[in-house]
Amino acid sequence: MSDESANALLTGYRRFREQRWPQERAEYESLASGQKPHTLVVACSDSRADPALIFDAAPGELFVVRNVANLVPPYQPDGQLHGVSAALEFGVRVLNVSRIVVMGHAYCGGVHAMLNGAPETCNDFVAPWVAQATPVVRLICESFPAEETERLAEETVVRLSLENLRTFPWIAEREAAGELTLTGLHFGIADGVLTALNGPGRFEPLG
Repeated sequence: MSDESANALLTGYRRFREQRWPQERAEYESLASGQKPHTLVVACSDSRADPALIFDAAPGELFVVRNVANLVPPYQPDGQLHGVSAALEFGVRVLNVSRIVVMGHAYCGGVHAMLNGAPETCNDFVAPWVAQATPVVRLICESFPAEETERLAEETVVRLSLENLRTFPWIAEREAAGELTLTGLHFGIADGVLTALNGPGRFEPLG
C-alpha cells in the first residue's frame, strides 16, 4: 500500500470516528445483534457509483453485491464458486429483503469491454466474466448509431441481469407472490441522475 493510499484511508477513518461514529453509535450498536436490510443492490464495482452514497443510505439499510458491470449470472446450482448467487441466496432467503435493485451506470468499463474487448491484461477473469453478456449486448447494439451504443449497452446489461434474477426459483416465486420487487436503475456519473426501467420501455428519470 502506497503512502498516499494509506494516508487517504487513515484520514477517512479518522473522519468517520470523529464525525459519523458519535452520531450513529447507537445505530451501529443495535446492528451488532443482526442486520435487516430492506433492499439488495447489485451494482458495479466502479469507484464512482457507490450505492450507499447515491441512496444516502444509513448503516444496515442496503445489502450490496458489487462486481464488474453489475452482472447477475443465471441460476446454476452446480457446486462451483458463485459469489453473486451466494449473496443473492443469503439476501433473499435469510435476510428476506423486499426489493432487489440492479444498478448500472454511465462510462462502465465492463460494458465497454463487452463492446470492444477486455484489456489485454485482464484475460484471466474479466474477459470470461463479461463474455456472458457480450453476445446479447452486441446483438442489440449493432443496429444503433455508435454514439448511442454505450448507454444502450449499459441499459441492456441491467435488463439481462433482471432476466437472470428471475431464473432463480426462490426469487421468481417471491416476485410472483408480491413479496419481492425487482427494479432496474441506471446512474449518470456526470449528471448524478438516476433513471429507472419502466416495464419494457426506456429508462426514465426518477422524480
